[in-house]
Amino acid sequence: MDQVRKAALVICAFLLFATSVTGTELKFTTQDFSPFSYKTKGVVSGPAADIIRKICKEMKIKCSFRLLPWTRAQIEVKKGKANGMFVIGWNKERAKWLYFTPAIMNTEYGFFVKDDNRLSFKQVSDIKGFKIAVYGPSNTSKSLKKIKAKIKILTIDLRPDDESGFRKTSKKKVDAVYSNRDVGYALIKKIGLKNIRYAGSHKKLKYYIGFSKQFNNKIIVDRFNSTFLDLQKRGVIQKILRKHFK
Repeated sequence: MDQVRKAALVICAFLLFATSVTGTELKFTTQDFSPFSYKTKGVVSGPAADIIRKICKEMKIKCSFRLLPWTRAQIEVKKGKANGMFVIGWNKERAKWLYFTPAIMNTEYGFFVKDDNRLSFKQVSDIKGFKIAVYGPSNTSKSLKKIKAKIKILTIDLRPDDESGFRKTSKKKVDAVYSNRDVGYALIKKIGLKNIRYAGSHKKLKYYIGFSKQFNNKIIVDRFNSTFLDLQKRGVIQKILRKHFK
């Protein structure tokens, strides 16, 4: 009798999931955050978008994307106009209202300087007295503020975008720019800066996809995550990432 009940529960769970997924479209927002997310000929592109498309294909559901200013991208998810957003770092505030996927990729924060700056970053005391540009408000600027809290003698030049901080560093208007490493390399290439170098890593981090807790069926989010893990186990996720980060 117990086996019959277990079988019935399994069937019910499957039917519940099948019903919840049928006709589902997952809508995602992101920002212009090359090399992680950007538009190519009007199509939202990048490693995270490709990973999501592959997951949705495996789940046999539709997915769509909108690239927006970051504040608006988050508001769309908070209001239930979109299911999820990417790519994001984990923090306690976000964890209150978002379900997180497993980490979809690894990256790091670090310092970029003008090529005549001899900085080889090893510890926070190396940048004591520096004026450092950073995009914010953001997780990146929060990380830099924690450094300032430790060494005190540090000036933060909060920028409205990543690009302006790199331009100021190139013109020696600041001592350094604190940035995601991969974003920095992409920006340097995009705007043609020849006199900027990476001076060292400060913090390793992971990037995730976040789903609104209020406006998503947890069954679908769990299935999305398990599909991701299955694709990762099969090496599919790694293949997508290698295509973008050669």
